Amino acid sequence: MHHVAIVVYPGFELLDASGPASVFNVANRALAQRGSSPFYDVGMFSPHPGPVRSSSGVSIEAQSLAGLQPAEAQTLLIAGAEGEHLEPALSDPILMGEIPRLVAGAERFGSVCSGGFFLAALGLVDGRRVATHWDATGPLAKLFPNVSVDPEALYVVDGRLWTSGGVTCGIDMALAMVANDLNSTIAVEIAQRLVLYARRPGYQSQFSPVLQAQLTADGRFADLIDWIRANLHEPLDVRSLAARANLSDRSFHRKFVEATGATPARFVEKLRLDEARLLLSRGVPLKSVAAKVGLSPPSRFADAFERRFGIAPGLFRDMHSDP
Repeated sequence: MHHVAIVVYPGFELLDASGPASVFNVANRALAQRGSSPFYDVGMFSPHPGPVRSSSGVSIEAQSLAGLQPAEAQTLLIAGAEGEHLEPALSDPILMGEIPRLVAGAERFGSVCSGGFFLAALGLVDGRRVATHWDATGPLAKLFPNVSVDPEALYVVDGRLWTSGGVTCGIDMALAMVANDLNSTIAVEIAQRLVLYARRPGYQSQFSPVLQAQLTADGRFADLIDWIRANLHEPLDVRSLAARANLSDRSFHRKFVEATGATPARFVEKLRLDEARLLLSRGVPLKSVAAKVGLSPPSRFADAFERRFGIAPGLFRDMHSDP
């Protein structure tokens, strides 16, 4: 079995630990249904064993970090926390003393969310590229200038180092680990079992254009944005969108820009290209992608994709699609 050790401490973010743990557990269930033995053995470890209270008030039972052997931590992940809980943990001599020992013997190590601060403080990621919660990228980069902090990525893989952005990004990273350890089919099945909207690749931004727009838009445009996302294959010109919003073309354009910070055309194209990138990572043919996201013919799609991402869609698919 592959042993996964998740490090927690008082005030840790519960989903940073429970999210990846759930992914590995569901992977074992998927294997059992295929008649195979479980692959993952997951344990929670803390410098102070026993019940460890998370920031949400839920406690988990943790084993002794000092008693953990390297063979029991083939994958070592450190959960994150908000600043008021992170600072005392960074001063815990047991925690800071045990992490380097376990990292040295791990096949794969990393962090979820602000857990990357532990690795950076110990000098374990100098010269390496890492991800963390978008709100922590600035402080992490400022405190540790020798670390290359990716300000947007959901997760980053740099050799045996795996780091993820905020909270739910740990689930995305764990799914990628499963795909690497087992296969992509099981990873997709896990995403379905967990009722995830999509299995998101690491390069996808933590800043969802839909979520950002829903945060600032009024109720009318929030509903419209949901409809746009579900109908990217449709003609989505200003006239049709304005009619759906029961506004004149001019009024709709002005109010949409005020609400979302982007023109309707630019907003729609961004959604289309983000969806196209997901489809390409699944190996969908270019012609089908162009049709699904409303950017036919393929030449139009290719021009828009390369303008946005700086790479031809065919090459992107070859580089990022699952084998």
